[in-house]
Amino acid sequence: MDGTLIDTEPHWMAAEIALVEEHGGVWTPSDAAAMVGSSMSVSAALLQSRGVRLEVDQIAHQLNTAVGAAVAAGVPWRPGALELLRALHAAGVPQALVTSSFGVLAAPFAQTVGLFDVVVAGDDVTRPKPDPEPYLTAARLLGVDVRACVAFEDSATGLASAVSSGARVVAVDSHVTIDPPAGVSRVGSLARVDLPTIERVAAGETLDLRRSV
Repeated sequence: MDGTLIDTEPHWMAAEIALVEEHGGVWTPSDAAAMVGSSMSVSAALLQSRGVRLEVDQIAHQLNTAVGAAVAAGVPWRPGALELLRALHAAGVPQALVTSSFGVLAAPFAQTVGLFDVVVAGDDVTRPKPDPEPYLTAARLLGVDVRACVAFEDSATGLASAVSSGARVVAVDSHVTIDPPAGVSRVGSLARVDLPTIERVAAGETLDLRRSV
Protein backbone atom coordinates (compact mmCIF):
# COMPACT_ATOMS: atom_id res chain seq x y z
CA MET A 1 0.00 0.00 0.00
CA ASP A 2 2.36 2.72 1.26
CA GLY A 3 4.67 3.88 -1.50
CA THR A 4 3.56 1.25 -4.01
CA LEU A 5 -0.09 2.18 -4.51
CA ILE A 6 -0.42 5.45 -2.62
CA ASP A 7 2.17 8.09 -1.82
CA THR A 8 1.87 8.06 1.97
CA GLU A 9 5.60 7.89 2.71
CA PRO A 10 5.89 11.70 3.07
CA HIS A 11 3.04 11.54 5.63
CA TRP A 12 4.80 8.79 7.60
CA MET A 13 8.07 10.70 7.50
CA ALA A 14 6.44 13.91 8.71
CA ALA A 15 4.65 12.06 11.53
CA GLU A 16 7.90 10.39 12.66
CA ILE A 17 9.83 13.67 12.65
CA ALA A 18 7.09 15.40 14.65
CA LEU A 19 6.93 12.59 17.20
CA VAL A 20 10.68 12.45 17.81
CA GLU A 21 10.98 16.24 18.04
CA GLU A 22 8.07 16.28 20.49
CA HIS A 23 10.28 14.17 22.78
CA GLY A 24 13.35 16.33 22.27
CA GLY A 25 15.13 14.13 19.75
CA VAL A 26 16.30 14.52 16.18
CA TRP A 27 14.89 12.52 13.28
CA THR A 28 16.13 13.27 9.78
CA PRO A 29 14.57 12.52 6.39
CA SER A 30 17.32 9.93 5.85
CA ASP A 31 16.33 8.22 9.13
CA ALA A 32 12.75 8.11 7.91
CA ALA A 33 13.77 6.77 4.49
CA ALA A 34 15.67 3.93 6.17
CA MET A 35 12.42 2.77 7.81
CA VAL A 36 10.38 2.51 4.60
CA GLY A 37 8.64 -0.86 4.55
CA SER A 38 9.48 -1.72 8.17
CA SER A 39 6.95 -3.24 10.54
CA MET A 40 5.48 -1.06 13.28
CA SER A 41 7.43 -2.93 15.98
CA VAL A 42 10.73 -2.26 14.19
CA SER A 43 9.80 1.36 13.54
CA ALA A 44 8.72 1.89 17.14
CA ALA A 45 11.98 0.44 18.49
CA LEU A 46 14.00 2.85 16.35
CA LEU A 47 11.87 5.79 17.45
CA GLN A 48 12.30 4.77 21.09
CA SER A 49 16.07 4.68 20.55
CA ARG A 50 15.84 8.35 19.52
CA GLY A 51 14.15 9.35 22.75
CA VAL A 52 10.44 8.69 22.20
CA ARG A 53 9.21 7.74 25.67
CA LEU A 54 6.10 5.83 24.64
CA GLU A 55 5.09 2.18 24.40
CA VAL A 56 4.82 0.54 20.99
CA ASP A 57 1.02 0.69 20.94
CA GLN A 58 1.11 4.39 21.84
CA ILE A 59 3.61 5.10 19.07
CA ALA A 60 1.48 3.14 16.61
CA HIS A 61 -1.63 5.08 17.63
CA GLN A 62 0.03 8.48 17.17
CA LEU A 63 1.57 7.63 13.80
CA ASN A 64 -1.57 5.96 12.46
CA THR A 65 -3.73 8.88 13.59
CA ALA A 66 -1.47 11.43 11.89
CA VAL A 67 -1.19 9.49 8.63
CA GLY A 68 -4.87 8.58 8.64
CA ALA A 69 -5.83 12.23 8.92
CA ALA A 70 -3.55 13.11 6.00
CA VAL A 71 -4.95 10.35 3.78
CA ALA A 72 -8.51 11.30 4.71
CA ALA A 73 -7.89 14.62 3.00
CA GLY A 74 -7.53 12.75 -0.31
CA VAL A 75 -6.04 9.43 -1.48
CA PRO A 76 -2.59 10.27 -2.93
CA TRP A 77 -2.45 7.65 -5.69
CA ARG A 78 0.86 6.73 -7.27
CA PRO A 79 0.88 7.10 -11.10
CA GLY A 80 -0.94 4.22 -12.80
CA ALA A 81 -1.89 2.44 -9.56
CA LEU A 82 -5.66 2.91 -9.57
CA GLU A 83 -5.88 2.23 -13.30
CA LEU A 84 -3.99 -1.05 -12.89
CA LEU A 85 -6.15 -2.18 -9.96
CA ARG A 86 -9.28 -1.46 -11.98
CA ALA A 87 -7.96 -3.33 -15.01
CA LEU A 88 -7.13 -6.39 -12.91
CA HIS A 89 -10.55 -6.29 -11.26
CA ALA A 90 -12.31 -6.00 -14.62
CA ALA A 91 -10.34 -9.03 -15.85
CA GLY A 92 -11.47 -11.07 -12.85
CA VAL A 93 -8.01 -11.33 -11.30
CA PRO A 94 -8.18 -11.82 -7.49
CA GLN A 95 -6.27 -9.10 -5.63
CA ALA A 96 -4.82 -8.93 -2.13
CA LEU A 97 -3.56 -5.86 -0.32
CA VAL A 98 -0.51 -6.95 1.71
CA THR A 99 0.85 -4.13 3.85
CA SER A 100 2.97 -3.45 6.93
CA SER A 101 0.50 -0.74 7.90
CA PHE A 102 -1.99 -1.70 10.59
CA GLY A 103 -5.59 -2.54 9.80
CA VAL A 104 -6.76 0.81 11.16
CA LEU A 105 -5.29 2.35 7.99
CA ALA A 106 -5.42 -0.55 5.55
CA ALA A 107 -9.07 -1.53 6.07
CA PRO A 108 -10.62 1.91 5.41
CA PHE A 109 -8.40 2.36 2.36
CA ALA A 110 -9.38 -1.05 0.96
CA GLN A 111 -13.06 -0.39 1.66
CA THR A 112 -12.91 2.96 -0.11
CA VAL A 113 -11.16 1.47 -3.14
CA GLY A 114 -13.47 -1.57 -3.27
CA LEU A 115 -11.19 -3.63 -5.53
CA PHE A 116 -9.42 -5.99 -3.10
CA ASP A 117 -10.63 -9.50 -2.31
CA VAL A 118 -8.32 -9.87 0.70
CA VAL A 119 -6.50 -7.50 3.06
CA VAL A 120 -3.51 -8.63 5.13
CA ALA A 121 -2.33 -5.82 7.41
CA GLY A 122 0.75 -5.66 9.61
CA ASP A 123 -1.21 -6.54 12.74
CA ASP A 124 -2.97 -9.47 11.05
CA VAL A 125 0.14 -11.66 11.13
CA THR A 126 2.50 -13.00 13.80
CA ARG A 127 5.62 -12.46 11.70
CA PRO A 128 5.37 -9.31 9.53
CA LYS A 129 7.57 -8.43 6.56
CA PRO A 130 10.38 -9.34 5.83
CA ASP A 131 9.00 -12.75 6.84
CA PRO A 132 7.00 -14.47 4.06
CA GLU A 133 3.97 -14.95 6.34
CA PRO A 134 2.01 -11.93 5.02
CA TYR A 135 2.18 -13.12 1.39
CA LEU A 136 1.61 -16.76 2.28
CA THR A 137 -1.44 -15.68 4.29
CA ALA A 138 -2.78 -13.61 1.39
CA ALA A 139 -2.40 -16.50 -1.07
CA ARG A 140 -4.12 -18.87 1.35
CA LEU A 141 -7.03 -16.48 1.84
CA LEU A 142 -7.34 -16.00 -1.93
CA GLY A 143 -7.31 -19.78 -2.36
CA VAL A 144 -4.41 -19.76 -4.81
CA ASP A 145 -0.86 -21.10 -4.99
CA VAL A 146 1.50 -18.30 -3.98
CA ARG A 147 3.77 -19.32 -6.88
CA ALA A 148 0.99 -18.20 -9.24
CA CYS A 149 0.90 -14.74 -7.68
CA VAL A 150 2.65 -11.56 -8.78
CA ALA A 151 3.64 -9.23 -5.92
CA PHE A 152 4.50 -5.55 -6.28
CA GLU A 153 6.82 -4.02 -3.67
CA ASP A 154 8.76 -0.78 -3.21
CA SER A 155 11.06 -1.56 -0.26
CA ALA A 156 13.84 -4.03 0.60
CA THR A 157 11.74 -5.36 3.49
CA GLY A 158 8.73 -5.97 1.26
CA LEU A 159 10.83 -7.54 -1.47
CA ALA A 160 12.37 -9.98 1.01
CA SER A 161 8.90 -11.00 2.18
CA ALA A 162 7.50 -11.47 -1.32
CA VAL A 163 10.54 -13.27 -2.74
CA SER A 164 10.81 -15.70 0.16
CA SER A 165 7.10 -16.54 -0.15
CA GLY A 166 7.69 -17.96 -3.63
CA ALA A 167 5.65 -15.36 -5.52
CA ARG A 168 6.82 -13.69 -8.71
CA VAL A 169 7.91 -10.20 -7.73
CA VAL A 170 8.08 -6.75 -9.33
CA ALA A 171 10.14 -4.03 -7.62
CA VAL A 172 8.60 -0.58 -8.02
CA ASP A 173 10.94 2.41 -7.80
CA SER A 174 9.55 4.83 -5.21
CA HIS A 175 11.02 6.95 -2.41
CA VAL A 176 14.03 4.70 -1.87
CA THR A 177 16.37 3.16 -4.43
CA ILE A 178 16.38 -0.62 -4.14
CA ASP A 179 18.58 -3.18 -5.82
CA PRO A 180 16.28 -6.17 -6.37
CA PRO A 181 17.71 -9.70 -6.28
CA ALA A 182 18.04 -11.90 -9.34
CA GLY A 183 14.73 -13.01 -10.79
CA VAL A 184 12.86 -9.89 -9.65
CA SER A 185 11.40 -7.64 -12.32
CA ARG A 186 11.72 -3.88 -12.03
CA VAL A 187 9.52 -0.96 -13.04
CA GLY A 188 9.95 2.78 -12.76
CA SER A 189 6.21 3.37 -12.41
CA LEU A 190 3.00 1.32 -12.35
CA ALA A 191 1.93 3.45 -15.29
CA ARG A 192 4.25 1.21 -17.33
CA VAL A 193 2.42 -1.98 -16.26
CA ASP A 194 -0.56 -3.54 -18.04
CA LEU A 195 -2.24 -6.96 -18.00
CA PRO A 196 -0.02 -8.52 -20.73
CA THR A 197 3.04 -7.39 -18.77
CA ILE A 198 1.76 -9.06 -15.61
CA GLU A 199 1.06 -12.24 -17.61
CA ARG A 200 4.69 -12.27 -18.75
CA VAL A 201 5.96 -11.90 -15.19
CA ALA A 202 3.56 -14.60 -13.97
CA ALA A 203 4.90 -16.90 -16.71
CA GLY A 204 8.43 -16.52 -15.37
CA GLU A 205 9.97 -13.65 -17.34
CA THR A 206 12.17 -11.14 -15.53
CA LEU A 207 11.55 -7.69 -16.98
CA ASP A 208 13.19 -4.30 -16.55
CA LEU A 209 10.40 -1.85 -17.30
CA ARG A 210 12.55 1.19 -16.68
CA ARG A 211 13.47 0.70 -20.33
CA SER A 212 11.22 -0.09 -23.26
CA VAL A 213 9.87 -3.64 -23.08
